[in-house]
Amino acid sequence: MEFFYQIGIFFYSLAARVSALFNEKARLFVKGQKAVFPYLEEQLSHSRPLLWVHCASLGEFEQGRPLIEQIKKEHPSYEILLTFFSPSGYEIRKNYEQADYVCYLPLDTVTNARKFIELTKPEKVFFIKYEFWNNYINQLHKNNIPLYLVSAIFRQEQLFFKSGFRAKWYRQVLAKVTHFFVQTETSGQLLSSIGINNYTITGDTRFDRVAEIAAKSKQLALIKQFKNGQKLIVAGSSWSPDEELLIDFLKQNPTTKIIFAPHEVKESNIKRLLEQLPDGAIRYTQATGENLEQAQILIIDTIGILSSIYRYADVAYIGGGFGVGIHNTLEAAIYNIPVIFGPNYLRFQEAVNLQKVGAAFPIKNTEELIAILNQLLDDDQKRLKVAQKCREFMLLNLGATQQVLEKVFNID
Repeated sequence: MEFFYQIGIFFYSLAARVSALFNEKARLFVKGQKAVFPYLEEQLSHSRPLLWVHCASLGEFEQGRPLIEQIKKEHPSYEILLTFFSPSGYEIRKNYEQADYVCYLPLDTVTNARKFIELTKPEKVFFIKYEFWNNYINQLHKNNIPLYLVSAIFRQEQLFFKSGFRAKWYRQVLAKVTHFFVQTETSGQLLSSIGINNYTITGDTRFDRVAEIAAKSKQLALIKQFKNGQKLIVAGSSWSPDEELLIDFLKQNPTTKIIFAPHEVKESNIKRLLEQLPDGAIRYTQATGENLEQAQILIIDTIGILSSIYRYADVAYIGGGFGVGIHNTLEAAIYNIPVIFGPNYLRFQEAVNLQKVGAAFPIKNTEELIAILNQLLDDDQKRLKVAQKCREFMLLNLGATQQVLEKVFNID
């Protein structure tokens, strides 16, 4: 199995180089890979002990970020090395100020893993959520460097929990992790079923992150003026299938206030949405005091303010559920508002849990969307009860970051 794993990494590298000839993301990946070792050789100071935090991409970074920032506050003697596998994470966060060094993670070959560990000499290592790179884990294990898997989540259908030679091999990889900080009790039970009991159920560190964001959210005068004391729906990170359903709702409820914050804010997508919406929809960058008060539809055509916009919502619709998967539900739920999303949400534990406690509502079609929106907007008591469930759920799940740090640094 070891041989086939190494061959798989080789062919992945080859495929990336071929794709780089015509794909920008692959090109960034290949370029970033080549730059890692020269960057580290030039930049690493080794003047202080180093902690290494690895995130596959941007979503995992949001889980790792509270950990990094809390370490910086409580253990400032450490330097932080932050690595990414995906360009979508690295390119956006390569200038992240809380990390002393930021780079790609070299492909998981034996040579790369050995060289990377020898060069960086981390004292402790944190892999976020799903990362199981065999050669890196082997090198850390050989060098007695503790590895912690943070905000991990496991499912029965994963290879680790099946029978057969491949499953056994991957279980041996897991066995070299020093400690697992898992999101759910089910994840812990699955680990126990294969003889791994070095885990702690801490929940998801993203709860701590969204709580921090909410505490620092901005007052947005234009959004407040647009709401004007009326009920407001905020459709965050929406895609075309989400928008089509909401437009059907607007046809039946033409006076309802709604904000669309599309996942893509490029000009072509904003124009597409404007063409589909009823006349009178206003772009955020063109909004004025004069045209806002009478408008019913506002389109956010800029980035960086969605988390602050949610504070003005009475109901949030989270996009992506009719595609590859929903976007960040916690970013809205932290404001104690009901959240609605499409059917593709089962891979997102926080959404599943929100639905279980009655704070979130998955829908499959226009009819279901219209029904739940009418209930939540027309029935103040129902909406307030949902808000209370949401508040209780969020409070119950805060504190994962501190639990991790207390365990890792042996704080009593």
